[in-house]
Amino acid sequence: MYIQGEEDEASVYRGWDEVSLLRASLNGEVEAWGEIVVRYKQAVFGLCLGFLRSRADAEDLTHDAFIRAYENLRRYHLEKKFSTWLFTIASNLCRNRLRYRRYHPVVASPDPTDGGIDPAAAVAREDRRARIKEALDQLPSGYRAPLVLRYYNELSYREIAELLSLPEGTIKTRIHRGKVILKEKIERDGVIHHERG
Repeated sequence: MYIQGEEDEASVYRGWDEVSLLRASLNGEVEAWGEIVVRYKQAVFGLCLGFLRSRADAEDLTHDAFIRAYENLRRYHLEKKFSTWLFTIASNLCRNRLRYRRYHPVVASPDPTDGGIDPAAAVAREDRRARIKEALDQLPSGYRAPLVLRYYNELSYREIAELLSLPEGTIKTRIHRGKVILKEKIERDGVIHHERG
């Protein structure tokens, strides 16, 4: 099964619409599935990272989510939105991992930082991003997950409600309250510095 997302393998399918790719995948064309992986791997990784706050775990579960989706592709209904179905699989895997962590705690080692970015221009931006992420990570999961899904994965309130099995009104309230808490935390800790050029 194809899960690497190698663009050269899937380039034939790059211009295909999602439903055609899914049909081709159902017919055993693994390169078509590769194009699906290319299109969604960053979004699934972002979702998993938002839930788990660990790059290694997020990478593992991103991989697992695509495997699980491929294995269960015959259960997917083509008239439904694929991203919601895929994100549901990923979020369920994340919830299971969080549940496992609760009963099997381990000492976390720090994640290595990404390199290769122009250090002069990126240091302040990366520091700011890290402090915002830290503030987001300190939010309770009930507020963090809806915020990540809304602003990092650009899902609608309805899609988030379906993913988290909560009423849409609850999602709107949690996003609003989460933003208020996040803003207060950022202002209190000085995460955002108003830069003037």
